[in-house]
Amino acid sequence: MLFLSIEGNTCQHPDMVTKTQRRSFEAGHTRKFLVIVDESPEVDAALFFAASRCQHTSGSLQLLYVIQPQAFQHWMGVRQVQLEEETNKAKALFRLFRRKLSNEGFDDIVVEDCLREGSLTDQILEQIDQDEDVAVLVLGAAPGKQGPGPLVSSLAAGTQAATFPIPITIVPGDLTLDELRAMA
Repeated sequence: MLFLSIEGNTCQHPDMVTKTQRRSFEAGHTRKFLVIVDESPEVDAALFFAASRCQHTSGSLQLLYVIQPQAFQHWMGVRQVQLEEETNKAKALFRLFRRKLSNEGFDDIVVEDCLREGSLTDQILEQIDQDEDVAVLVLGAAPGKQGPGPLVSSLAAGTQAATFPIPITIVPGDLTLDELRAMA
C-alpha cells in the first residue's frame, strides 16, 4: 500500500476507495438514504423501502440520476442534445417519484434530487464521497427470475462490494408496499 504525504495531503494508491467520514448522526446533520433512479421497475421497491426507513429514523431521501455518456459523441451538438434530453428525463423522473411518495403518504420526508454525469458507478461513489450525510445506498433487485439487475450485480456482488464506503441495502423488487413498510 502506498501513502505519500505532500504538504499535509495524503495520496493513496489509485485502486483504493477513499472513505469520507460519515456525519449523519452529528448535530446539524441528517442521515440520508441514497436511491439511484431510472426507469427500471425495481426502483419503486428501493424508493418505498428507503422512504419507510426515513420515516422510522427521521432521515431524508436523496434521489440520484446519472446521465451516462453515450459511445457515439463525435459532435458537440449531439452531446448537447443528449444532455438536454437526459436532464429533462431526470426531472420528469424526480417529479414522478415525488408524486408516488406523496400518493403513499410520504409527504413528510425531505427529498433531495441530484443529477450527475459520467460513469454510473463512478458517479455513485462521487456522490457518496461528496455528501458526508449519505449513510446507506438502497438498491432494488429486479423482480422475477432474470437476476438482481446490473447495478446490484456490479456494486453489491462485484469486486467493489468489500471496499464500498457505505452499507448497501438490497430490496427485493417483488415486495408490496405493505411488506416494505413492515420491514423498514
